[in-house]
Amino acid sequence: MKENSTFAPKANALQDYQFTIIVPVYNEEENLPRVEKELLAYTKIASKKTGILFVNDGSKDNSQALIEETCTRNEGFNYISFKENRGLSAAIKAGFDHVETPLLGYIDSDLQTAPEDFNLLLEKIGEYDLVTGVRANRKDKFVKNMSSKIANGIRRAFTNDGMDDTGCPLKVIKTAYAKRIPMFKGLHRFLPAMILLQNGKVLQVPVQHFPRIAGKAKFGVWNRLLGPLMDCFAYLWMKKKYINYEIKSKGC
Repeated sequence: MKENSTFAPKANALQDYQFTIIVPVYNEEENLPRVEKELLAYTKIASKKTGILFVNDGSKDNSQALIEETCTRNEGFNYISFKENRGLSAAIKAGFDHVETPLLGYIDSDLQTAPEDFNLLLEKIGEYDLVTGVRANRKDKFVKNMSSKIANGIRRAFTNDGMDDTGCPLKVIKTAYAKRIPMFKGLHRFLPAMILLQNGKVLQVPVQHFPRIAGKAKFGVWNRLLGPLMDCFAYLWMKKKYINYEIKSKGC
């Protein structure tokens, strides 16, 4: 994504950090003040030293200015800004590419999940390579809940990944595994399956869920049903072609 994005290095680069939270942003100016407040609060109680990486996916509102102000005020906060909107999968992929810490996480900027629940996932990551949240008592509208349940059922039938809520926007992944994921549009829904293709181990943990209180949702029925169904066929093609190997020994 280098030709379509800008990256802002800072003097307080994240080499000393253990965990980086990727926050994709697209037209979320109404949410960003609360995002700053809650993520800053989390960094003070995090079980590992935590940095924040915003990925601005070509927002057309005031999101970029707010992100830059946030990163100027807070140590360990940084950003990537795309020249144009490229979609959630591209934003997550850019985050994967730029993270340098051993562990990375992902949370949506609508904050329908709670940053403090990252500690629940980090507690389990030692023996696993991806730990994902499962949204308990979801606060979304009926149509959104039902379309997500149907889409998850279709995806499980294709992937056999055993995940009940792969769309939950709260995940922790070992960075080495994340960087080996060949991301394409829509494949952010298949992160556990992509870890399994690497012979990694995955786990799901119940987390809190809240209603969206600001901004507008970016997904409709097409995104949650028909789009993911098409992505399942892309996943099957990738699974057939996926290259995975382990090195037994090396020369000098």
